[in-house]
Amino acid sequence: MFKTYTYTVFLILTLLFVSSCSRDDEYIGIEPERISPVVFNIDSLPYNNLSEYNFFKDNISDLDPVYGVVPYDLNSTLFSDYAKKKRFVWMPKDSTAKYINDYTPFDFPVGTILIKNFYYDNILPDMNTKIIETRLMIKLEDDWTFANYEWNNAQTDASFITDSRFLAFDWELNGEAKSVNYKIPGFPECFTCHNKYDTPLPIGPKPQNINRDYMYVDGTKNQMAKWVEQGYLDENYPSYINSLVEWDDESQPLDLRVRSYFDINCAHCHSDQSYCDYASMRFEFNKTEDLSNLGVCIESDFYINSVISHIVKPGVLERSALYFRISSNEDQYKMPLIGRTLNHDEGIELIEEWINSLDPNCN
Repeated sequence: MFKTYTYTVFLILTLLFVSSCSRDDEYIGIEPERISPVVFNIDSLPYNNLSEYNFFKDNISDLDPVYGVVPYDLNSTLFSDYAKKKRFVWMPKDSTAKYINDYTPFDFPVGTILIKNFYYDNILPDMNTKIIETRLMIKLEDDWTFANYEWNNAQTDASFITDSRFLAFDWELNGEAKSVNYKIPGFPECFTCHNKYDTPLPIGPKPQNINRDYMYVDGTKNQMAKWVEQGYLDENYPSYINSLVEWDDESQPLDLRVRSYFDINCAHCHSDQSYCDYASMRFEFNKTEDLSNLGVCIESDFYINSVISHIVKPGVLERSALYFRISSNEDQYKMPLIGRTLNHDEGIELIEEWINSLDPNCN
């Protein structure tokens, strides 16, 4: 049954996370003779409940991974209405991913499962933590497919879903009460973003975004080195990886922060043979040293207040279509098209600073 979804069905999953979600130190170190207890039968997928995979120990809302389920993080992360995320990867025994280049997802083996949990802290009025959804990407023989799970109110399990859902709630962020009508996307929306040459692909796990240190129970280690140690990555990759930076790290150069932000938030659509490849922008990190790929000084056919704009007009926010669209919540204007219902205030401030820093002479 699951294989029939491979080309047309793409799911997202919902996890409502408890406070212990932040515990990354529970991951068990490498034990070569040990078998992961994850349950994986390719002919029986997707399971009805997240618990059937056996990714997590005991109370699964703790997200305490079993052996072989390895936590990871990204250098720069996608904005999703301020949801926090906790990521894991699992691969079948004796299977290994391979490096292609810095900016392309690893060549993952059949059976790989990428596990992405979305949660909020400080849900009002009780200030508790809830997992909203869990999204799986599963590598089958021919392609990647998706399976989405929505967490129940009791936080005891998550159920397989195929349609989009909305969940409205209030939470506290940096001491301020915020409201969101959080959307769990349906199948087609998954494919909209995870689409390259009409083929579903992961977005985050690329060398340029995985090449970073992570604090494991046995100490801090580079994630790629850890994957090699686990047997999850072939060690034949270059010693230097041209890597993204954390977009909110103010110690990093402004241009690198902006290019990193655009790569993770925009490049999966604004690239060749992707959803928005008709547009002139190319937002991949390896292409944005050329500012014209970000639309700088490029005239647009987009009108702002009945006046033609540039994609990015240096120093002039009100004539920059890119700034207008990332600042809008109206469906006909906003960018990204899906994946957010709120403005990302901090991201908007970053782009504002960058546009105002650009040389105003478009020669």
